[in-house]
Amino acid sequence: MKALVTGISGFVGSHMAEFLLRQGVEVVGTIRNRSRMDHISHLRKDIRLAECELRDPFSVETLIGQEKPDLIFHLAAQSFVPTSWNSPIDTIHNNVAGQVNLFEAVRRFELPAKIQIACSSEEYGQVEPEETPIRETNPLRPLSPYAISKVAQDYLGYQYFRSYGLHVVRTITFNHTGPRRGENFVTSNFAKQIVDIEKGRKAPVIHVGNLEAKRDFTDVRDVVRGYWLALEKGQPGENYNIASGTCYTIAEMLNTLLSFSNVNIEVQTDSSRLRPSDVQILLGDYRKFNEATGWKPEIPFERTMQDLLQYWRSQP
Repeated sequence: MKALVTGISGFVGSHMAEFLLRQGVEVVGTIRNRSRMDHISHLRKDIRLAECELRDPFSVETLIGQEKPDLIFHLAAQSFVPTSWNSPIDTIHNNVAGQVNLFEAVRRFELPAKIQIACSSEEYGQVEPEETPIRETNPLRPLSPYAISKVAQDYLGYQYFRSYGLHVVRTITFNHTGPRRGENFVTSNFAKQIVDIEKGRKAPVIHVGNLEAKRDFTDVRDVVRGYWLALEKGQPGENYNIASGTCYTIAEMLNTLLSFSNVNIEVQTDSSRLRPSDVQILLGDYRKFNEATGWKPEIPFERTMQDLLQYWRSQP
């Protein structure tokens, strides 16, 4: 069995590759000429890399025609919400065009491939407190250009299943983190700041944005196991929440990280870290996915935070 992982050099892509190799699956991953390779350097001898610009239909068609994968995990995206405020059309074009090109190539070659697409809880956007925990039937009220791009990816997955019979499973993943998370993302940003303070690289002050937002954090290693099960047991055309079912404020998450450090650190709000509009609560209900696949989160939040901190301590 051969799996194609788009964005294999990224945070989730590298963990997905590790998981697939443990299943004995042949792994091919897409990279771009400017992709950072540090997340997959330890896997280079076990995987095959293909340079592919997903926004270019010819590049994608060439790749799919050559590889003809059995499974596709579509993880490549512009995934940082603040960047989408600065570059809205780039975010939408990148995330939507790449997926359309992938679907069109699979359709033209009439591949029976199973395709998982990584959607996002940001699609739910403005959620009222009485609507939590959020189920897949909740209205979508996106609050960022990134969220809009993910709504488009989500509905395109449904449309290509209905129109052309593509085996597409839509996973709506809530906040996920763990080792290798990019430093722009809040959990990693805090962890890296703590480690920089521990190593004497910066003053003992950690800069934060909105600490009152509530988020549902799942370990990335649980998430990639969920992506595998989505294609193994999920129904094509369906959407499934992948979440922990537990909510933490950003302040609680920060305090958990701080509890694993011995240095005294002051917390200061930085106005530049505040968003034009912010989703106040994202708490997911994963019962539908559990009933379809048996998946449930296994790694405790405290271990995820500790492993994330250790990851940054291991970096030069």
